[in-house]
Amino acid sequence: MSTATRTLISPATLARPRGKAVYWTVFTAVVVLFAFAFLFPVYWMVTGAMKSPDEAARTPPALLPPHWRLSGYTDAWDLMELPRHLGNTVVQAAGAWAFQLVFCTAAAYSLSRLRPAFGKVILGGILATLMVPAQALVVPKYLTVADLPLIHTSLLNDPLAIWLPAVANAFNLYLLKRFFDQLPRDVLEAAEIDGAGRLRILWSVVLPMSRPVLGVVSIFALVAVWQDFLWPLMVFSDTGKQPISVALVQLSQNIQLTVLIAAMVIASIPMVALFLVFQRHIIAGIGAGSTKG
Repeated sequence: MSTATRTLISPATLARPRGKAVYWTVFTAVVVLFAFAFLFPVYWMVTGAMKSPDEAARTPPALLPPHWRLSGYTDAWDLMELPRHLGNTVVQAAGAWAFQLVFCTAAAYSLSRLRPAFGKVILGGILATLMVPAQALVVPKYLTVADLPLIHTSLLNDPLAIWLPAVANAFNLYLLKRFFDQLPRDVLEAAEIDGAGRLRILWSVVLPMSRPVLGVVSIFALVAVWQDFLWPLMVFSDTGKQPISVALVQLSQNIQLTVLIAAMVIASIPMVALFLVFQRHIIAGIGAGSTKG
């Protein structure tokens, strides 16, 4: 027995010309409203960097800059040494992404397909770390990287201080495991019958099928490092090695407001561009675990 889906507007009403007109009018108004709510702050930030300090502080503010200036962006690029700090951020984010993708994928595959002894207990312990506030882990992490156990080496002012703690990401590990759990079992069994080992199955079968979730994990890993402030501030006392998130705060004391806004715009461009390029994979990865394949 089939059940009809109840909607806010009945199909009969929607089929009428008046119903269609009302529907599309409301739909267009809602889309425009949400687009305005999300895009206007971006527009305000981009155009704010093109104003003079007096124009940016004017009350009421001007919707359009009276005089369009690009000097705020050029000053931000030079005065705040953005190329150096953006390069530091890229190195730190890329390393954290690579470490996290390799080790989280290996751990998730082991827990999902190899089924080790006490695997559920290990997974439960990993997920239990999600209940611990991130602020409570800052001091233990700092003491660890300041004096690495066994080898007694300091990782302060070293990208490894960002890369190694990023590996322990319980959320991304669980996301990968849930996806691996839903992969078609007959495909993996066919690979085993053909003589493929566990590592070959992971490389040739599992990873190609896991591109959507790997894209999502990659975005989470990159954004987490790119926007982090407290941890890089603690481990990088050398200003020449600080990422952009820390440098914007450290160098903003004697910088004009418009130059600081321009620096924020430049710092946000890589992540926005990354999302626009990989948005299809991100959306596919988010919905990948919703149904069992």
